[in-house]
Amino acid sequence: MASFATKELSKRTWSDFEKLFREPGEWGACWCVYYQRPRPLSKTVTAHLNLDQRAARNRRDKKAMVDKGCAHGILVYSGREPVGWCQYGPKEELPRIDAGRKYRNLGSSLDEKLWRITCFCVDRTYRNQEVARVSLDAALESIKKRGGGTVEAFPVTRRGALASWFGTESMFRERGFEVVAPFGKSNVLMRRRI
Repeated sequence: MASFATKELSKRTWSDFEKLFREPGEWGACWCVYYQRPRPLSKTVTAHLNLDQRAARNRRDKKAMVDKGCAHGILVYSGREPVGWCQYGPKEELPRIDAGRKYRNLGSSLDEKLWRITCFCVDRTYRNQEVARVSLDAALESIKKRGGGTVEAFPVTRRGALASWFGTESMFRERGFEVVAPFGKSNVLMRRRI
């Protein structure tokens, strides 16, 4: 089993994040901005863009968020190579979840600070080597250092589910998260207080 190190996403680690997301893979065009936008970009903005152009736009938007200090995440390294990623942040930074009908229908409100963990990405070469768990542990520690609160996640309940970037239910359960409600066909909403 390889040993891994972690670093927070920042202006200083942007080039590592960029390197991870420029590698060919299923997340290449995303740049982890989906949940940071309150709603999709309008069709008039995106209709004429090809995949490379969408990726470039998302990259620019993510870079601007990092420069403003309103994009949080953990990079995982094997040596000097970035091999994994976990996005987390306060509710205000990841508003797309609130717009979803499934989430709104839960009708729950919390009085304390709410954090979200939305995405995991692991380089294909390093899958099944605990990279996601390492990034999750680092994200939880970072949230704790920032004052804690309630942390919510939306993991998949079965292998091969479409939204696997959310992580697995078992990974979160091992870290003290509890299921709050079903969240679609193959995900659950889980929470834990820190």
